[in-house]
Amino acid sequence: MGRLQWLLLLTSLLSCTTNTALLTVSPSSSQLFEEDSVSLSCEEDDSSAGWRLRRNTTRETRTQCDDWGESAGSSCNITHIVPLDSGVYWCESREGATSNSISITVTGGAVILQSPVLPVMEGHDVTLHCKTKTPPSNLPAAFYKDGSLITETTGHMTIHHVDKSDEGLYSCDIRGHGESPRSWITVTEKPTTTAGPTPTSPPSSSTSPPSLTVLLPVVSVCGLVLLVLLVLLVLLVLLVRRCVRRKQIAAEAKGGEDEDDVRYCDVEISRHQQPIGRSGGETDPAAPRTDGVTYGQIVIRPNNRRECPPEPVVIYSILH
Repeated sequence: MGRLQWLLLLTSLLSCTTNTALLTVSPSSSQLFEEDSVSLSCEEDDSSAGWRLRRNTTRETRTQCDDWGESAGSSCNITHIVPLDSGVYWCESREGATSNSISITVTGGAVILQSPVLPVMEGHDVTLHCKTKTPPSNLPAAFYKDGSLITETTGHMTIHHVDKSDEGLYSCDIRGHGESPRSWITVTEKPTTTAGPTPTSPPSSSTSPPSLTVLLPVVSVCGLVLLVLLVLLVLLVLLVRRCVRRKQIAAEAKGGEDEDDVRYCDVEISRHQQPIGRSGGETDPAAPRTDGVTYGQIVIRPNNRRECPPEPVVIYSILH
């Protein structure tokens, strides 16, 4: 991987902790009546990141505020919201970083359930309000979770010290007016701390702390970047091992070629018993007797075979 790619990955990791935003909505409710006004805002740490509102609905995907609202910097206002505006909203920077997401439901009915739009931390209290479009709004209502009746009370219901078991789909019903749509309530685990003073009073029960909500998308982005780095590291290790193996194969092949340079030869010994005399064929009486002496002739022939040549037949002679 080139230096530029490593630099881009490092920049992405750094942006995980420095470039964040939190999406808020006013009024703070996940359900709205048709023709209501709503304002969505990106509370950003870095205004130079260029955060903009986006949404997904049943008819459109990743559209910006200019297509369905009035843009005002990093905020977006919808003056007359309609059921087609129901969907998921989030903030997105120019670099592609995203904030938390908010689900908004717009109904043409007469009853809505006002519930937190942000996740609720364990141990906090949550109050749900069942409202009608026309006064009076504080009427007796029945509250449901996952389709099962929880309680019947006047206008609102409070869940004390919520935990993960309180997650689910909530709705309410006002006799004579109708039933509200369902809204999902998310409960997040309470962070564990080992140091620092314990607060004397818990934060507001209507919403979860912004720091935790911002942390959720940050952790997901960082986790994705770390996963990419891990995959690249594995690929790098495999590439290095492959190069080392190729070098070993090349070295073994070179060693085999060096063996081909070895030359073998055949040695042949032939027998020759002709005595050596003086010219003219006469022998010198005074010369020492050479009868019975055997002479050998050695013939060397090149042989490129790798097999060891057979041992020559050794001929022994007896000197008289």
